[in-house]
Amino acid sequence: MEEMLRTWQEAWTPELKERELPDTKFSSRKIITFTGVRRCGKTYMMFQRINELAKTVPKESIFYINFEDERVEKRTEVLTNLMPSLMKLYGDGNKKYYLFLDELQVMPEWSRWLRRVLDGYRNIELFVSGSSSALSSREIPTELRGRAVNFEITPLSFREFLSFGDIKFEKDLPLTERERGTMSRALSEYLEYGGFPEVAAEQNPSRKAMLVQEYFRTIVSRDIAERHNLKNTGLLSDFLRMVVNTTNFSVNKTVNVLKSQGRKVGKGTILNYTRFAADSYFCSFVPVFSHKVKDMEQHPKKVYLADNAFLTFISTKFSKNWGRLYENSVFLHLKGKQNSNPLIDIFYWKDSEAEVDFVIKDSEKVMELIQVCQNPSDYDTKSRECRALVKASKELGCKKLSVITEDYEKTESFEWRGTEREIKFVPLWKFLLS
Repeated sequence: MEEMLRTWQEAWTPELKERELPDTKFSSRKIITFTGVRRCGKTYMMFQRINELAKTVPKESIFYINFEDERVEKRTEVLTNLMPSLMKLYGDGNKKYYLFLDELQVMPEWSRWLRRVLDGYRNIELFVSGSSSALSSREIPTELRGRAVNFEITPLSFREFLSFGDIKFEKDLPLTERERGTMSRALSEYLEYGGFPEVAAEQNPSRKAMLVQEYFRTIVSRDIAERHNLKNTGLLSDFLRMVVNTTNFSVNKTVNVLKSQGRKVGKGTILNYTRFAADSYFCSFVPVFSHKVKDMEQHPKKVYLADNAFLTFISTKFSKNWGRLYENSVFLHLKGKQNSNPLIDIFYWKDSEAEVDFVIKDSEKVMELIQVCQNPSDYDTKSRECRALVKASKELGCKKLSVITEDYEKTESFEWRGTEREIKFVPLWKFLLS
């Protein structure tokens, strides 16, 4: 461990393209945790925070350790000896230290060690990241409850994607014809290839595919199978591919499909796989909106992937399906809003005749209903989408209604069975930049 501490001080952070950092400052001392799908940029977020700190505190006060480094033995003694090693090399009782610990959850007894350091070293600030919900607020170990604050990191937002490509525009001003063309090309690339930083930086589409397929294999083998001690990685991989290739997920239907393929699998196994997939941040399962928990559990859940790249390079059904790519990108944008406001919940709405893609609930009130319709120029399509919004609006008591489109922008009134509502049509690029 002493060698790694010295190596870090010599190597420091790589060259970075800055992202939008969450505000991690709290009035009381907390462990700050960053979680998210593998390769979404958690480590670089930590490096960016390190660079900010280095402007005001000595470099010798900041340390970064990657616990997935092969030189780090997965033994309790490694963590036990970390603080003594740090104090031996750089110790100063009057100095404040900042520890950035990447993938700490792979170490035995990591949570108890964190609690001991937090309580025993008042001059230590702790930042921890991981590709597992073991560090998240909903799954954090008991000994850290109330002592840690979690920030979920996602792949690049569209705003960050534009910044990475050095694409600039004047906010709130109408786009020129040239800017509109640039924006359209950037949006198409973002929709198809997603926001993984490494994939966005790669220019060759075949190499983009190689990167995403490797991410998928690593999520299967390390973030799920290894963490949960699963032996049948083939079944797990097949299950995740089924998840990628569906929009509505049902445990019973999944079990029946796998059994029809000759796989020996039970409902309990699929329920576990569903939880493991969500815990690794690979996908999200969105429930139907209902005031009855039983209805929410019985209805199929809608599936959204952590990044559009999985739809393009892993799916055999939705590759180049722009409608699906649009809807997934809208969900990811809403997920980003949810990450900054934990009171937000995301649902879909459905009855026997109509369906609304997204119901946004803030605390106890439904705040917005959103449909995704790439091209509403067809009268029947437009009427169907608007009718569903008005029907859900009447039932849920929500009057903020939106339809996300490719480039159609207008506010229109729509009447259905005596109920009239105002509906806002918003281009996807503008919605993603909101």
